[in-house]
Amino acid sequence: MPLKNVDNFLRDLFNKAVASADPGEIISPFLPAPPKGRTIVLGAGKASAAMAAAVEKEWNGPLEGLVVTRYDHAVPCDHIEIVEAAHPVPDQAGLDVSERIYEHAASAGPEDLVLCLISGGGSSLLTRPASSISFKEKREINQFLLRCGANIAEMNCVRKHLSGIKGGRLALAAAPAKVVTLLISDVPGDDPSVIASGPTVPDTTTREEALEILRRYGATLPASVQQWLSSEQAETPSHDHPVFEGLDVRMIATPQQALKAAADEASKRDIDVHILGDAIEGEAREVAVDQASFTQKIRNSSELYEKDFILLSGGETTVTLKGRGRGGRNVEFLLALAIALDGACDVWALAADTDGVDGIEEIAGAIISPNTLARAQAMGLNPQAMLDDNDAHSFFEALGDQIITGPTLTNVNDFRAIYIGSQT
Repeated sequence: MPLKNVDNFLRDLFNKAVASADPGEIISPFLPAPPKGRTIVLGAGKASAAMAAAVEKEWNGPLEGLVVTRYDHAVPCDHIEIVEAAHPVPDQAGLDVSERIYEHAASAGPEDLVLCLISGGGSSLLTRPASSISFKEKREINQFLLRCGANIAEMNCVRKHLSGIKGGRLALAAAPAKVVTLLISDVPGDDPSVIASGPTVPDTTTREEALEILRRYGATLPASVQQWLSSEQAETPSHDHPVFEGLDVRMIATPQQALKAAADEASKRDIDVHILGDAIEGEAREVAVDQASFTQKIRNSSELYEKDFILLSGGETTVTLKGRGRGGRNVEFLLALAIALDGACDVWALAADTDGVDGIEEIAGAIISPNTLARAQAMGLNPQAMLDDNDAHSFFEALGDQIITGPTLTNVNDFRAIYIGSQT
């Protein structure tokens, strides 16, 4: 028989996943030794302010610095200045603070330590454009990438080659100081060069790849952008650049760790757990169909169906906006999953972004249950039409099944859990 209060159980799993990436609880073992000179703390991302507060609490010695985070994500600090800016579409505040962060890095000397706190969201917040590209042009390309269905690696490849601070260029500015980077991963594969577009690490992509991505999605480029990406100046520093000798990157939280925290909690309740992966990509609705198929296989297997079962997965799916709705990859996944399951009597699911923001909405995600479709139809909602219109946020808002957390001050990407109640 299914658990009582499955909704609360799924919320508990999500909360465990988020808590596993709380900077205040995990940062201490990753801190470097204080330098002879200054300690300059720089950061960008949705978790960067919380990381800065954790560094201040644990640091033994003087420090200073500047961090940019998303609006409403600031955490009070005594010595590190926290500035808020827009995400996912950059604004003037982000441009101004990015210039200041670059200047702080450039002020570092050979005996100084530049401690960089980087997490998801940093790509939009560190918005200093390359020298011959205007902020307006860079912003418009960023908006195009958000709507066209490009995945995070593709978006960040382009962003790095249009930037004067990402793609290893912050490390160039900080040389010859020692640079230590603490990372919270929000990307499939935990590639440091993709997280926040890798401001302090070597880049494995090229300007030619950036151009090809823009061509593939049909972008119309201003002449200045086309000219810049066609020049050698647009190339980012790679692994063989001397600035990366002694590269020191420390991954403090990952999507896999978050899934494991949730799996451990489920196991305590004698539930069989299967982790599908922490790096799942693709169109959200297509991933939903695949996971619905896997769910049905479990339901049709008498051996697996003897115990309650839960499927966990992470990663970052995409939504290609073709309708008039508000997007949101987690809610789009859930609506497509509900349609594919067609009211299966023993299946519940939760999908939410661990940063508390799904797409551009201040909503983490939602929950579906066996009666989701029936309730929607009783209210006069058309699930398939709303999915076609990319309007899943409105669908779950009408049902009252949204998950609203407010800023979680961390970001280890999407969390998905499908619970299958046993037949016994």
